Amino acid sequence: MNPFKNIRASLLICSVFAILQPLHGSILQGISVARDGQHDFDFEIGTWKIHLSRLADRLAGSTTWIEFDGTSVTRKVWDGRANLEEFETDSSSLHIEGLTLRLYNPQTHQWSIYWANSKDPDLGQPITPMVGQFNNGRGEFYDQELWKGRSVYVRFIWSGITPNFAHFEQSYSDDGGKTWEVNWKTDQTRVTPNHDAESDKSSELRPKD
Repeated sequence: MNPFKNIRASLLICSVFAILQPLHGSILQGISVARDGQHDFDFEIGTWKIHLSRLADRLAGSTTWIEFDGTSVTRKVWDGRANLEEFETDSSSLHIEGLTLRLYNPQTHQWSIYWANSKDPDLGQPITPMVGQFNNGRGEFYDQELWKGRSVYVRFIWSGITPNFAHFEQSYSDDGGKTWEVNWKTDQTRVTPNHDAESDKSSELRPKD
C-alpha cells in the first residue's frame, strides 16, 4: 500500500469538507424560516388622537407645513391578517378623510397597504399598494406612483412605536431613491392609554371604603 497515496486522499477529503462547511451554513441560513409578521400592526388597533403635518407642495422645494388634528380608528380583520383604519383630520381650512386597508401575506411575510381619500373616489387609478414589512420595530413600505405626471418612489416609515404612541412618515423620491423628501408626518397618541385602563381595572378590584 502506498502511504503517500493515502495521505493525499485524506488531504483531499479534508479540503472538500473545509470548502463545503461554510456553504452548508449559508444554505441553512438561506432556508431559515422567515419571521411571522402577522401581528406587526396590532399596535394600531384602537382609537387614536392624530396630529398631522403635511407639506404644502411635494417635490417643489416647499418648506411650508400645514397642521391638522383629528382622530383615527383601526379595527382588526381576519384575526390580525388585515386591519381597516378610518382617518379624519382638519386644519384651519382643509379636511382630510381617508380609509386604509392593510393586508398580510403569509407566503411572502409582507404587508400590502391601500389608501383611499374620500375626495378621490377612483382611488388614484391604477391602484397599487405599498408593500413591505417590519424589522426591529421599524416598518418600511415602498411603491412607485405618478405625481404630477412624474414617476416617483413612495416610502412609508413607521417608527417610535409604543403601546400608546406611534410616528408615521411618507416620503417621495424623484431620483430613484437616492434622496427622499418627507411630505406627510403624523404623531398619534392612544385616546385611552393602556396604563390608564389597567389602573382603572386595578381600582375596581380594590375594596371600596
